[in-house]
Amino acid sequence: MTQTSSFGTSKRESHDSSSFYERNLFNLFAQESSMEELSKIQIPEIGDWVNKIYNQSSEDMSVLPDNSVGLAFTSPPYNVGKEYDDDIDFEEYLSLIRGVGKEVYRVLRPGGRYIVNVANLGRKPYIPLHSFFYNLHVTELGFLPMGEIIWQKGKGASNSCAWGSWQSARAPRLRDIHEYLLVFCKLAFSRPDKGQSTIERDEFISSTLSIWEIPPESAKRVKHPAPFPEKLAERVIKLFSYSDDVILDPFVGSGTTCVAAKKSGRYFVGFDISSEYCALSLERLEKT
Repeated sequence: MTQTSSFGTSKRESHDSSSFYERNLFNLFAQESSMEELSKIQIPEIGDWVNKIYNQSSEDMSVLPDNSVGLAFTSPPYNVGKEYDDDIDFEEYLSLIRGVGKEVYRVLRPGGRYIVNVANLGRKPYIPLHSFFYNLHVTELGFLPMGEIIWQKGKGASNSCAWGSWQSARAPRLRDIHEYLLVFCKLAFSRPDKGQSTIERDEFISSTLSIWEIPPESAKRVKHPAPFPEKLAERVIKLFSYSDDVILDPFVGSGTTCVAAKKSGRYFVGFDISSEYCALSLERLEKT
């Protein structure tokens, strides 16, 4: 078994990193629950609450039992003027994300994961939205941070640019060709329960790299102003869930997460306040 040294280590399997994580650097963050504590948590049976789209706010998901969901994956509204956005201030927006995150935490199983797809916003000023999401979910709600994935949506090597100032240091503007997938978990970094995974060897190797290059989805094709691609949801589901898990999307939108869950042989649950998008989700699920 290898141990962490001053110069790191090239071998990751059978590696003892306990001395690294015992350093004071990590005292700020919540600690994992013990296996004894986790074993006392009751896991509910699958009921008639699965494979449904609920036309209601995910700030109240009382139709779902505690500790019932293996994975939640979503892309929340950004409050930037899409047709489904209200023009609320930043604190109100974070209050919405906090309320939903609190409910997601309640319904997740021990070791369950919450993956949030989020983009940073603006240029003057630039809002590092993902940093606020970290503070809210980790510091306030008690999620454990597992890492982040950079979703690279394109190469960006074209003749277009964000301008600001052309070939001048006066005001060059950066162009985002990526978004983030923030990976959180509940109580433990490992699932204490056993289940069947459905990811192949090569897919596992590529999916555990921190950069995923996946083309964006066409809003026109899906009939939703901000859809993420089905391939993105499929990769998240295969990497982070078992075959008999319930997959939750608290901002279901066009239903992509639920469609990918159904195709992957999982149960699904979605929430949205828009009856139009709930209907769109059900239509896509019926065709799946």
